[in-house]
Order: sequence, then C-alpha cells, then structure tokens
Amino acid sequence: MEQTDLEYFRNLLTQMLNDAKHKGDSTIEDLTDSGELFADPADRATAESDRAFTLRIRDRELHLIKKIQSALQRIEDGTYGVCEECGDDISISRLKARPVTRLCINCKEQQEQAEKNRGR
Repeated sequence: MEQTDLEYFRNLLTQMLNDAKHKGDSTIEDLTDSGELFADPADRATAESDRAFTLRIRDRELHLIKKIQSALQRIEDGTYGVCEECGDDISISRLKARPVTRLCINCKEQQEQAEKNRGR
C-alpha cells in the first residue's frame, strides 16, 4: 500500500476514533443525568428499557473503539491492509467501505459461509 493511502486511512480512522469517543462521552452524560423518580411503574419500565438500550449502544461503541485502535496499530506495524487469513492485500475499496477490517472479501465471505453452515 502506498504512503498516501496509509495517510488517508490513518486520518479516516483517527476521525472515526474521535467521533466514537465523543459519542461515548455523550452516552455517559445521558446515563448520569437521569436521577428521576417515577410514580408510575410504566414510566419507570420505559426509563429502564431506554437505559438498557443506551448501555448496549455504549458497548458497541467501545467495541468499535477497540477495532479502530487495532487498525491504527496495524498501520504503525506495517500490517494494515493485509488479510490476516491468506496474507493477500485487502482491496482499497474494501478498506474504504470497512476501514477496520482484518480480512479480504474472499476470506470474509468464507468465514460468513462457515458461520452460516454451523448455524444450521
């Protein structure tokens, strides 16, 4: 991969990381702002459901942050854009669609097919 491509992906991933961290910070603020007391059990149940949903979103954001940090580390290591399964280069178009990917499209399709077959 050319240096200009690496710089592009470094900038893209850094921006994604900043955005994910910002969303995570606002999620935490949303969770800590709710000190309400509910007289109606239905209102309390709705609030608890919303809180659980927010926590699931936060968990997904944390997972994404780890993937982005790993991708940035692979750029530093010189392994970014190389499939971890077959060792072939991952296409630029795939990296643009999914910058945190570790697998080329062929290996990802094989992985998904194997998961689908195990689920049967």
